[in-house]
Amino acid sequence: MKRKSLLVFLFLLSCFNAFAQNIKVSGRVTDGISNEALIGVTVKHKGSTIGAQTDLNGDFSISVPSNATLVFTYLGFTAQEILVNGRTTINVKLSPSTNELDQVVVIGYGSQKKRDLTGSISSVRGEDIEKSPNTNPVSSLQGKVAGLTIVNSGTPGASPTVRIRGINSTNAASPIYVVDGVIQTNIDYVNAADIESMEVLKDPSSTAIFGTQGGNGVIVVTTKRAAKGETRIAFQSSVGLQTVPNQIDVVDASGFKNLYAAQLANINAAPFDFTNYTANTNWQDLIFKTAMQNNNNLSVSSSGEKSTTIVNVGYNNQEGVLRNSRFQRYNFRLNQELKFNDNLKVGGDVNAYHYNSDPADVSLNNALWSAPIVGVQEDAKTYYSMPSFQRAQVGNPIASLNRNDQTSINKGYRAVGNIFAELTFLKNFKFRSSFYTDMSWNGSRGYNPLPYTFINLGEGSIPTTRTFDNSIRTSVDQNQSEFRKFQQDQTLTYENTFNTDHKLTALAGLTSLYTASNSLSGNRRDTTLNIPNDPDFWYLNITNIANPGNYNGSGSESAQQSYFGRVNYSFKSKYLVNASIRRDGISKFAPENRWGTFGSVGLGWVLSEESFFKDNIKGIDFVKLRGSWGTLGNAQGFGENLYRPGLTITDVGVFGNNVYPSVTPSYVPDPNLHWEVIRGLDIGMEVQGFNSRLSADLTYYNRTTKDILTRVPLPAISSYLLTNLGTISNKGLELSLAWRDKIGNFSYSIAPNISHNKNNVESIGDNFNFQITGNGGVNRTSSGESIGYFYGYKQVGVYQSTADLDKMPAFANSLPGDIAYADINGDGFITDADRTNLGSPFPDYNYGLNLSLAYKSFDMIVEGQGVAGNHVYTQRRTSNFAVLNYESNRLNAFTRAGTSNIEPILDNTRGNNYLMSNYFLEPGDYFRLRTVQLGYTFNQAILKKAGMKSLRMYLSGQNLNTWSKTTGYTPEAPISNIIGAGADNGIYPIPSVYTFGLNLTF
Repeated sequence: MKRKSLLVFLFLLSCFNAFAQNIKVSGRVTDGISNEALIGVTVKHKGSTIGAQTDLNGDFSISVPSNATLVFTYLGFTAQEILVNGRTTINVKLSPSTNELDQVVVIGYGSQKKRDLTGSISSVRGEDIEKSPNTNPVSSLQGKVAGLTIVNSGTPGASPTVRIRGINSTNAASPIYVVDGVIQTNIDYVNAADIESMEVLKDPSSTAIFGTQGGNGVIVVTTKRAAKGETRIAFQSSVGLQTVPNQIDVVDASGFKNLYAAQLANINAAPFDFTNYTANTNWQDLIFKTAMQNNNNLSVSSSGEKSTTIVNVGYNNQEGVLRNSRFQRYNFRLNQELKFNDNLKVGGDVNAYHYNSDPADVSLNNALWSAPIVGVQEDAKTYYSMPSFQRAQVGNPIASLNRNDQTSINKGYRAVGNIFAELTFLKNFKFRSSFYTDMSWNGSRGYNPLPYTFINLGEGSIPTTRTFDNSIRTSVDQNQSEFRKFQQDQTLTYENTFNTDHKLTALAGLTSLYTASNSLSGNRRDTTLNIPNDPDFWYLNITNIANPGNYNGSGSESAQQSYFGRVNYSFKSKYLVNASIRRDGISKFAPENRWGTFGSVGLGWVLSEESFFKDNIKGIDFVKLRGSWGTLGNAQGFGENLYRPGLTITDVGVFGNNVYPSVTPSYVPDPNLHWEVIRGLDIGMEVQGFNSRLSADLTYYNRTTKDILTRVPLPAISSYLLTNLGTISNKGLELSLAWRDKIGNFSYSIAPNISHNKNNVESIGDNFNFQITGNGGVNRTSSGESIGYFYGYKQVGVYQSTADLDKMPAFANSLPGDIAYADINGDGFITDADRTNLGSPFPDYNYGLNLSLAYKSFDMIVEGQGVAGNHVYTQRRTSNFAVLNYESNRLNAFTRAGTSNIEPILDNTRGNNYLMSNYFLEPGDYFRLRTVQLGYTFNQAILKKAGMKSLRMYLSGQNLNTWSKTTGYTPEAPISNIIGAGADNGIYPIPSVYTFGLNLTF
């Protein structure tokens, strides 16, 4: 009996050993949608340290017990657990993850999972950025991030204006950019195809770690690194055609003749003789063209066990839709990281950039103002001049374009680099030492050639003549500037998890930043010999030094040193704390005022982790409540050494036989002058539901800027006091939604967002009636109103008759046909006191709609974007220095009683009609169909035979249509000048772009 029992025991033991014995499991991991092999997927034996990774073909091999569970994880995909159950071959299809909570978000001096954030941070993937054919990658963020205002320019190579959550200051409101750790004020040099992700940090909890530099928000840019375990060659190329989507509606020759004849009759002037003016010229047709745009990028990456390398080369060529304008850009980037062992790695990054710009030398308003009755030219060197009534003020636009074509050379070079070393020690500590540099050199040379011969057509008894301006001499100009930046960061990070419930990450560091710049410029006019139209001669020394010229030079330098720390703590992934502190010292201010301390605290509660929520709420996967408060500074956009003003020459005095100028400071600095102080509160809720198909993020913020750096005019002297004065608030709501789903081979997502911002100047010079004006008084900043609001009269109609003038308030010189203005103060007269707030140039609402569709190998994206609540000032219509061409609205001008109650009489001598009023304002609301793109990804099995890994081709249309009530080329009026924003004074058109492109990987 004992022997039988022993035999049974041995038999069972042998069965158990056979079942638990390791076996070799192999297989392939692919994308569940595209069937593309996934490279670098982590395959782990659950509950052990045994693991492997997939190779270039997506294949893996691992030795595990036959009853093991394998865990497959890959960034951007949902993890899978599969029971081996004795199988030796397992093929796995991973599904793209729709859960953003595990996404790693880059923050200041580190990174965090989105689940653990207590601040308001929006992340945009690099693949979404590179799909838009924009030279500047920031433009591709438009409409994708709630609370982000972006105003683009159609000028080739131009940077957009960016505002995060409104306007914080009357001085500077642009965010900083942090590119792989380097603090920048622009990212013109970054290739869009080289970006891994962009994070927009909006609240104090996220930005306080940057101290006085983070006051206007921060955009963190992370560039691509070599994919683990593979060598890859990727090529992207696109070719596009740019067109002007709409022209400004001006009258043709017939309309001009009728309107000008009516205007002459209104002022009792003699009729104009149009006999020799038989042309019908559309000047806009002539200055614009269909322009080419070409973007190319080649990257080679390799990753081994000890090192990773990526080389990226980019070339962009953009012609302007305005003739003779173009922009070229060249990029080169090298990144390499070396891993000596598990504890030490070093690396570096070099980014080189070169641009060549050739702007068109003509005013867009010139084409609008030029009379359409004039022909263009007789031959290559003979052009028609404008009629006598505008000849001295308005030139032939085509003559100006052709004369100045290729007479300017504008080139620049920039090199941005960094090196770092990272040491992990005592298991939980990580020390990182980084050194950065940014150096740029810009130069331009220009030439002013001789003029053309002009034909002056005969008018009445005056015969046709030809003129050549002998007073114009050739001249050259030359400019050079350079910029230097040196930055170093030293950080120590401690990260640990205690008893599985307590997760702690602590950061301490110091950083320093030094910047310097200088520039020289000059021009010289020849008085004897004509300088040749040859770039080899466009230097200042080409003419005798005795010839007249002007020369200027400038330079500046500043330094900053900072100490900072941050603690992130979570308990059971339910309760979150984020606290940071930073102390900054800045050379811009006097020694006694240089140092300031800033900080923030953020709290989060993952409500969905509570048992009462899990047990009672169905369909909602994740709910987090978060709040943060912080204080930080703003010293961006200020001059250097503000406490030491420069000197200026003012009055002169006579002493004996000599005259001596007096020298005074250019301004009077407040002895307590310091940075602007920003304090903000941020409260939000994040929700995910229906198996992570639905996500929502709702945020309320309340941010206040105090001690605004302000220039206050001093009475009786031509100077001003530079002091800290005033308080500005920005309050708003942001809502981002997304729904992502997959039905068989069809997947789709829709992601709308909307934000509202209320800007208000809480106080500024309340005790002495102080206001800040911009754009010649068109804009005004004063207590109780928004920054830079439009200030003028409110139109209530047009005076139809003298009877109207008798019963309505009016100016003393008002006449029938003039604009009638509202009597705001009710005193029965129209005076300066009747000017009022006419609206803001800054939108109250920003919104975007992003839709993506995919079916098998086809994919499609549709993006829309818009703003609401702002106004645009049609400044181009306000000029009356000459008789100018008429926009089509003037066809409805007042002629007699009852003909118009909006358009005043045709008479450019009546100055009252050119006063700033809402007659010159248009609603700035618009919605733009930003992008429509259709792509096709080729079958991987077919590509493999040709030695390719992936190939996607696409057709794309950008800025296809804009729904707007504005009459200009684009409703995106400039807002870069904070106190004088929103004026359309000849805005360069935002072109429609039609693109064909391909993305190819080997």
